[in-house]
Amino acid sequence: AKALGCKRGEAARKDVCVTLAAGAMTDDELYEQGKLLAIESEYDWALEVLALITKQDDAKVLNYIGYSHRKAGRLETGIEVYKKALSLDANFVQARAYLGEAYILAGNKELALAELAEIKNRCGEACPEYKELEKALAQN
Repeated sequence: AKALGCKRGEAARKDVCVTLAAGAMTDDELYEQGKLLAIESEYDWALEVLALITKQDDAKVLNYIGYSHRKAGRLETGIEVYKKALSLDANFVQARAYLGEAYILAGNKELALAELAEIKNRCGEACPEYKELEKALAQN
C-alpha cells in the first residue's frame, strides 16, 4: 500500500489504490496489504486493514495483528494476540518466534527460551524462525 503510494484509509488492489471498506477487497488481498504495511512499519494502518478481514480467527491474520501491536509498543496486547494465534495453530512457528521476541522485550527471557524450545521441537535448529529467535536472545 505505502510502496504503491496509497494514503491512509486506502490499500492497493491490482496496482490501484482503493478506499478501505468492507467488501472492497478479498480477505487474502487485505491480509497481504496488512502484512506489507506491518513490515513497512505502518502499524496502525496495518491494523485498520487487518480489521476488515472477515475471518478474524485465522492464525496468520492474528500473527500480524500481534506483530503490529508489539512493534507499535503495545507489548501486552501483542503477546495476547500471539497466544490466541497459537491456540488456533500450535505449530505456527513464526508466531512463536514473534512471541519469543515480545517476551524478550518484556524482560522475560525464560518464556522466550521456552518458545525457542517449542520452535526447535517443531522444525529444528535450521528453521529460519529458530535462528531469528536465537539471534534475538543472543543480543539481549
